[in-house]
Amino acid sequence: MSPTFEQAQALLFHEADLLDRWKLLEWAALFTTDGEYQVPSPDDPDGAHGRSLYLIDDDRQRLEQRARRLLDPAAHAEAPRSRTCRMVSNVRLLEGPVLHSNFVLYRSRGDRLDIFPGHARHDLQWDGAAGDWRIRRKRAVLGLADLRLQGKLSLIV
Repeated sequence: MSPTFEQAQALLFHEADLLDRWKLLEWAALFTTDGEYQVPSPDDPDGAHGRSLYLIDDDRQRLEQRARRLLDPAAHAEAPRSRTCRMVSNVRLLEGPVLHSNFVLYRSRGDRLDIFPGHARHDLQWDGAAGDWRIRRKRAVLGLADLRLQGKLSLIV
């Protein structure tokens, strides 16, 4: 079973909307109970999982903890909270079911604007109980040589 292109695109747009509105717990709920969220280092974007350094390598429990930490009003990394706008494009539905898309994440915080381009792979799984598609694994690869200009990655991409 595979989602339709419209279902796949709607899921990616819904995910971007939740993240831009800081609905991080609702975003975490898009993942399966064994879901994974990965962001490899810009130094080694094709690095093998488990052998290369990743900026983020969360299982479902850790991604929920990340969401709660970022939502905490005392979260130093996001105080004040960034304003973000995600653009998702070039959505392709591959076999598996796997989605591939490009993204640009704009972050405004204080007098600074950071831009994070990249591409993402979403491995999906049908959740019969919910009657909907869930994210089994998300791998977001930043299209940057390094993070020096942006400083740090305190957001979910």
